[in-house]
Amino acid sequence: MIVRDFLQWVRTAPAGDRAEATSALARAYLYSDLSADDLAAAEGAMLMLLDDPSPLVRRALADALAASPSAPPAIVMALAADQPQIAAPVYALSPLFVDADLVDAVATGGAAVQAAVASRAALPCSVAAAIAEVGMPESCLILLENRAAEIAPFSIDRIVERYGHLAAIREALLMRDDVPAATRHTLVTKLSETLAGFVAGRAWLDADHARRVVREACEKATVAIAAATPQRELRPLVSHLCASGQLTAGLILRALLSGNIALFEEALAELSAMPIVRVSELLHDRGSVGLRALFEKAQLPASIYPAFKEAVEALREGFLPEPAGVMRLKRRMIERVLTRCEDADIGELAPLLTLLRRFATEAAREEARLFCDELVAAEQNRRPAAA
Repeated sequence: MIVRDFLQWVRTAPAGDRAEATSALARAYLYSDLSADDLAAAEGAMLMLLDDPSPLVRRALADALAASPSAPPAIVMALAADQPQIAAPVYALSPLFVDADLVDAVATGGAAVQAAVASRAALPCSVAAAIAEVGMPESCLILLENRAAEIAPFSIDRIVERYGHLAAIREALLMRDDVPAATRHTLVTKLSETLAGFVAGRAWLDADHARRVVREACEKATVAIAAATPQRELRPLVSHLCASGQLTAGLILRALLSGNIALFEEALAELSAMPIVRVSELLHDRGSVGLRALFEKAQLPASIYPAFKEAVEALREGFLPEPAGVMRLKRRMIERVLTRCEDADIGELAPLLTLLRRFATEAAREEARLFCDELVAAEQNRRPAAA
């Protein structure tokens, strides 16, 4: 009787009133102690409301039924096929969908539906992979921020490939602790390319100068990433650098002069195809024959060997003015290597000397910044005591 009266009333009631009544009807279906006949009547009424011309009514029905496992499947599926703003709460919350339903929704739905699916709790890998493959930037961002989602490494790589140039995507990826070091490096590379294009486009620097500055910044970031990378992930990072053409002599020399011996050894092992243990033995051997053989096997430019030789000898002598964990260029070491190379009677050293001088300038500026920071910190600590 109540449902019959509702159906009579709903034909002429205003849209806002119909939406409120629809929500009450759906909640009564889910949570009230109705008889079997009343449940059937209520379900029939909700099926009829699927054809209501006002989206307010259908959205009220979706909001009321979305999260319930007891919702009538036929109604849930119909709501999922409705307008995006009506389908979204159903796709975000309903436990009635199987993975195939969600994958299909990602493939065929618009931005609102993709975002709703990406926000689901306990999102499985298969659905996350679909979002990574065809999802719009907003849905990929929501997916990355959804800590309950299971995202496979290849899906993260796919998002980086598609949207790594977007700042919000990069930030969300870097906030995650499950992003491999190689992927983090790819993000840094994409950021570097974006910055180089921006600077050159504004004519702040000429294109070649901008690319060099950005490349050096990228190499500096690479050494820092490697320093924070667990040992088990370091070789994949080096392999990534090698495959992408970024494992250059300049980067390897920077790693050595920054005190990142692990990255230096892994790089030589990758390039020489020798076991890391053997590479470490050759580097720590007091003689220079093994080092020269290792250098040649790695096929590094002969013109840069003097700098490697002097830096390795400095390391063997314990020439590290800072703790090994501080991964930045060591000024005293660079100055020593630069002085030895300038005094050496070896031709074609001009490019190497230029690189070493740039390293020395960078190290001096970094040292000056740290010194100023320490002065400011000391002054700030002194004032409360004086007060």
